[in-house]
Amino acid sequence: MTFDARAMKLLQAGQHLTSPEFPGLRLEATEHFRTWTYRYKSPIDGRMRQTKLGRWPAMSLHAAVAEWEKLRASREAGGDPALEAKQARAAGQLARSQAVAARAQSSYTVAALCNDYYEGYVRLSRAKKGADEVRRMFATMLGAFGDMAAAEVTRSHAFDLIQSYAAATPVQAKKLRSELGAAWDYAIDAGRLPDSVPNWWRLILRGKIKSKGKMIAGERVGTTKRVLSPDEIGALVRWLPNFTALVEDALTLYLWTGTRGAEIVAMEGREVRQEAGGIWWWTIPKAKTKNARHEGATDLRVPLFGRAQSVVLRRKERFGDGWLFPSKTRDGKLTHTEQKSIQVAVYYHQPYSTTRPESERARLSVTHWAPHDLRRSARTLLAAMGCPSDVAESVLGHMIPGVAGVYNRHQYDAERVEWLRRLADRLEELARFQA
Repeated sequence: MTFDARAMKLLQAGQHLTSPEFPGLRLEATEHFRTWTYRYKSPIDGRMRQTKLGRWPAMSLHAAVAEWEKLRASREAGGDPALEAKQARAAGQLARSQAVAARAQSSYTVAALCNDYYEGYVRLSRAKKGADEVRRMFATMLGAFGDMAAAEVTRSHAFDLIQSYAAATPVQAKKLRSELGAAWDYAIDAGRLPDSVPNWWRLILRGKIKSKGKMIAGERVGTTKRVLSPDEIGALVRWLPNFTALVEDALTLYLWTGTRGAEIVAMEGREVRQEAGGIWWWTIPKAKTKNARHEGATDLRVPLFGRAQSVVLRRKERFGDGWLFPSKTRDGKLTHTEQKSIQVAVYYHQPYSTTRPESERARLSVTHWAPHDLRRSARTLLAAMGCPSDVAESVLGHMIPGVAGVYNRHQYDAERVEWLRRLADRLEELARFQA
């Protein structure tokens, strides 16, 4: 058989033509096309391979022979034309995909990355207050940096952004660096940034951003955590009636239960019930605690004694099973009082407060403290009374760290009863004593 124009034209689907003059050159027919191919044994692995040269009649016999001669020469020189063509196609495809990825990365800005992190993780896994703070921080602190391509952020860019906030607001600078580090991890995990992009936020300024402490009345008060002395606690308890009833009750619960402010203001009457032994228990659902994101966390059970029991039962009688510290939003929706409202009220009565200077008010005799300091002071009182550390930590709702936390699943209900009853008695002693 030879490559004759008439035979080529009459070639039926499934048939092929060859010629002894051109070993390996074939014209193969399908239903719609006739295609020139070169069939040969690979000098690399000995396998039979075939590579397409072109379609007849667009590629004439003369052009097909010329291409066949070139490929045959390559094969005789030790090459594998089909394998080389396959590798070239793969390289081309990779180059195209890399170009597409590069274009996508160049348009994937820092602001878009941060928004993906917020929507895909922060909003779904954190309490609303914390999630809103992350969104506010990104919106107000990124500035023009948010328009930069995330993949092009260098160590210098990251350093300059964080350093620009570190001097004036070191705490916010540390938070921004931490959230950006988490956002970069999220983007890399999601494949929106390549693995080769460094997470500079995890590397820059580690241990070098130091808080200068709060500033009160124009003076730095340092970073020492405030703990009220027993005399100060007694004086403060006696002063509490100068606050509104709501603030007085909330601050009382800080001291008598050691719970967090966010847990106190979100208390509901349905969470309070009398159990065996006549003890009233406030069971804080895990979802309301700071430990909600931890798999091993449980509901926080708080026995109520003394003034804590009086406050809660009085409010439960008034408000029923709903919010015990109720408030209304601007649109009239019933919700609970914000923790910040308690903080603002305390600051308003501090001697150095300049809020609404025209308004007369009682000024605190125990100064330079915030509501959370009462929780710390309650913990310190427990330690001074000899309460075991594990018990005191469980009272505060802290999870036991490390291996001990994994294996120690004791709930400490009996110990909470004993030590919160003792704490209530001790607080009453301090309230009665007046130097």
